[in-house]
Amino acid sequence: MVNVAILGFGTVGSGVAEVLTKNGGLIDQRVDDLLRLKYILDVRDFPDSPYKDCFVKDFSVIENDPEVDIVVETIGGAKIALDFTTRALKAGKSVVTSNKELVATHGYELLQLAKEHGVSYLFEASVGGGIPILRPLTSCLAANELTQVTGILNGTTNYILTRMIKAGLTFEQALKEAQDNGYAEKDPTADVDGHDACRKICILAALSFGQHVYPDQVPTEGIRNVTLEDVAYADSCGYKIKLLGRCIRQPEGKVCAFVAPHLVPASNPLSGVEDVFNAIAVTGNAIGDVMFYGRGAGKLPTASAVVADVIDIAKDLKRDHRNEWGPGATDLVVSPDIITSRWYVRAQAPVDQVRLACGDIQLLARAGAPAGEVAFLTAAMTEPQIKDKLQSLDVRSRFRVLD
Repeated sequence: MVNVAILGFGTVGSGVAEVLTKNGGLIDQRVDDLLRLKYILDVRDFPDSPYKDCFVKDFSVIENDPEVDIVVETIGGAKIALDFTTRALKAGKSVVTSNKELVATHGYELLQLAKEHGVSYLFEASVGGGIPILRPLTSCLAANELTQVTGILNGTTNYILTRMIKAGLTFEQALKEAQDNGYAEKDPTADVDGHDACRKICILAALSFGQHVYPDQVPTEGIRNVTLEDVAYADSCGYKIKLLGRCIRQPEGKVCAFVAPHLVPASNPLSGVEDVFNAIAVTGNAIGDVMFYGRGAGKLPTASAVVADVIDIAKDLKRDHRNEWGPGATDLVVSPDIITSRWYVRAQAPVDQVRLACGDIQLLARAGAPAGEVAFLTAAMTEPQIKDKLQSLDVRSRFRVLD
């Protein structure tokens, strides 16, 4: 028998319990053993829960029970979750998590701790919710040198941008709608300012390139500055504005990673990813381009990925299922200033002044544009170069173009 403990009975934790119960017979067949939910840790009371006999409030009960084989951490954050994860690994228990903040900030040290104690630390659900992406990077694509990963990694911001594009809502209106529909938190900062996508691209970069990339090394811009005017101009030339996380392999083992809004052309499959869906495009030197698509969040999709990790460990408790990467370094991540791209710019300036400053440009148009407003696409250049050229202009928006 394989015994499982869940830490936290919120959206994901309750989803894990539901999947383990609803699909219990199927899971037992695939594990070739009986998999039992023994404990659920939560400080709250759930007297009407079908799992009421499993609840405990003291983590040491789980920590000190030698029958517990796998701990599922769904608490979130990087404080209590770090403490409990560390203690579980030291107690010889494998840990599965959906906690992208914990993996992005402490992944290397937790992987090393798991290695030292002969157990596993898996986190498929930390990126992309139910989308299988981390395991394919390290198994199905293992024969490749991966060169680039680009993804729509946050369902909340993608929903907001979709509603701005399709319904003409302002950012504020679309955010409120997302909150009303349960797609955005009361405090949406982590989503709309790009921090959630940043944590996910850090994990993808670490698995793709073999070194830990920390969130504070990754320049991050969210979507607060995207306006309806920008959406309309992008649409006029066949583009959609998407918040992308990107990591690109550089010479001598360096990594360029960043998060920012981009104009994505209709010819790119990422352009058609709408609402709360996520998509991740991966480039390898043998496979070429592949894309992973699906629901990036939600109770059962995320629980599906968590339980898949539980099954993977339970099939062979004695085998080390760990992922592994290096510790990273302060000089590992290079600035996106080196990345050349075309740029979308919206400004208040005469067209002649724009042409003088930026050279060859593609002018854009939208209905109802006020006098003096100009929007255009530039030739390919680096960010320092475009900043230099725009110094004399009253710039309102500036985003990269993904070509």
